[in-house]
Amino acid sequence: MISFIWSPGNRLPAGTGGSENYTVGHVRELVRRGVGAQVVTVGIGVEDGREEFADVPFLALASLAEVAELDGTVIFVNEAHEVLTRNPAYLIMHNPPPIREHHRAFATAGTRDKTLIATSRYAAALWAEYLDVDVDTVQVIYPFAEPEFGARVRAPRPGGPTRVLFAGRLSPEKGVYTLLEMLHLDIIENDLGLTFTATSAGNDKPQGAIIERILATHPGISVVPACKTPAAMAELMAHHDVVVMPSNSQYWHETFGIVSIEAQHAGCRVVASDDGGLPETDCGGLVLVEPDNAEALATGLRLAVAAGPLSPEARQEASCHFSVEQSAHGLLEVLARPAQATPASIVQELEQLILLDSAPTAAIRSSVTAGRPSDHDITAL
Repeated sequence: MISFIWSPGNRLPAGTGGSENYTVGHVRELVRRGVGAQVVTVGIGVEDGREEFADVPFLALASLAEVAELDGTVIFVNEAHEVLTRNPAYLIMHNPPPIREHHRAFATAGTRDKTLIATSRYAAALWAEYLDVDVDTVQVIYPFAEPEFGARVRAPRPGGPTRVLFAGRLSPEKGVYTLLEMLHLDIIENDLGLTFTATSAGNDKPQGAIIERILATHPGISVVPACKTPAAMAELMAHHDVVVMPSNSQYWHETFGIVSIEAQHAGCRVVASDDGGLPETDCGGLVLVEPDNAEALATGLRLAVAAGPLSPEARQEASCHFSVEQSAHGLLEVLARPAQATPASIVQELEQLILLDSAPTAAIRSSVTAGRPSDHDITAL
């Protein structure tokens, strides 16, 4: 059994972010392959979001201490909690390292005894530097787009405006304020050939609810309900031409960007910040722009509009990259390898070497105190 430990005290919400899609997608694919897998929630009972994932096995635990009793493989998602598990544990890091110093101790302590998994080469290097470990000890398993995105039929494009979609969570780090700033630039504001849509994903959080109200009052953008399933998101993307991902780079760096590959599989061009792991999401339809720059975002959007949606051939090629089969295969490969050296085990080995190295010196001192002749005694003889 492979148990994915979701953030304790939190339900698993549908349609709100990449880590959720990655987790449930892996469980679905593993179960399809006949591999036992489940999502484990902690401290909230059965009201943990399972009603939105009818095809995904869930297990509700009362406390983190119960994780120690789980059989099989334990994989923590995002949060590195110090729990002594029956078998070597893993940690999948979907988020960048915390920027607040008071969070560093928690992040460092919880990662010391786990095999680390990142979602991009960028994220692996970022976490390796943060934790002061060799980057080769951080495994990379890329996220994926569910099959619905590549399979969704796109209707012939109607005449009229180019349809632009912001499908990210309604939060500052996703660049929603850069998007709003761009809407007021003259080259965008006065262009009747563009329409803008955003989803309400993330409005369950206080900041998301505020941002949703801001968007709802803006005459240049429409807000539609968040998509709760891959099929619903694929349908929405298939009715748009360009997806924008103006992610913030000042205090947040996307470790990958699942929305980018989903959109390209669905046949959309993507305009994204040239930051973090986003450059690694290129399936043939990616336009990168300077982050936190509304003018650059507008210019990139113009380039994407001029290029038009992906051709059927380009879309087919895009769908060959970042599939759930490839990702699950990579995960199983990592789990099948001998347990990686963790930071804690390396420190332990170094301490043992130091003790071994000091053993001869200790033996010499012991022999002198036991009464063996000293240099002075030998000279006297």
